[in-house]
Amino acid sequence: MTKAKIDLRELGETVLLTDGGLETSLVFMDGLDLPFFAAFPQLREEEGQERLARYFRQFLDIAEQRGVGFVLDTPTWRANPDWGGKLGYSDKALSAANRHAVSWARALGAPYAARGMVVLVNGVVGPRGDGYRVDAVMTTAEAEDYHMDQIKAFRDAGADMVSAITMTYSHEAAGIACAAMASGLPSVISFTVETDGRLPSGESLKDAIESVDDETDGAPAYFMINCAHPSHFDAVLAGDGGWVGRIRGVRANASARSHAELDAATELDPGDPVDLGRRYRAMRDRFGHIGVLGGCCGTDARHIAAICDACL
Repeated sequence: MTKAKIDLRELGETVLLTDGGLETSLVFMDGLDLPFFAAFPQLREEEGQERLARYFRQFLDIAEQRGVGFVLDTPTWRANPDWGGKLGYSDKALSAANRHAVSWARALGAPYAARGMVVLVNGVVGPRGDGYRVDAVMTTAEAEDYHMDQIKAFRDAGADMVSAITMTYSHEAAGIACAAMASGLPSVISFTVETDGRLPSGESLKDAIESVDDETDGAPAYFMINCAHPSHFDAVLAGDGGWVGRIRGVRANASARSHAELDAATELDPGDPVDLGRRYRAMRDRFGHIGVLGGCCGTDARHIAAICDACL
């Protein structure tokens, strides 16, 4: 499988799909116990690999059937030193796991790419700390150093890009962008927001995006929003300024509940897939440049199909 040829800075109104809520699907739909919400250990055994493959093929099929490209994530949101250490991984084993995740994703996407579909293998970097709260706060330089080994593993295995997912404050995001730039990989930064449209750090989305761009000389190819319902950030996007144009993707939650409510939930809230699709369509009508479309917590193939059909 040859590497995908696409300039992430020149997407125009190109539509690329992503998957939905991987970890919530594994926990609530497949009934798995995922310690520390980590999916990457599934790649250690054939059964886990096939489980992940079945999950991702649903979304790859949706994209292929509708004639759009796909950003194929590695299941490595928790595969960093702090979380990996809690799961018993040494630094060497963690690096091997990250490399394996890329080669596994590349092989999974190969049949689709052979048929002419754009499939981007995306090395996923998660926050050092919690995805809903700001903890383990780092400077930009500290974050660059902390995340460098994972990003180098992605590069060495041949990933097409790196995405920082569910970022809660700007300095960690900037550090990841710097590490990706130093490793020669394009980066995408995805922030999560609370019900008031602000990051868990209290930063506005505008300030966070501008801060990362200022600190990195505009290194990220584009920015995204994930792990929040559209109703949480719709009003924020009403603002003026070039920063809105830097947002090229959205991976929303199915539920309109707050992070605190979701964290305490014992049952999945799937929301309304059709309503979610309509919200994406309304967003695309306002901002045609937002073309990387997918889901986060609580979303599955129904949501992604509804989003794609509404927007196309």
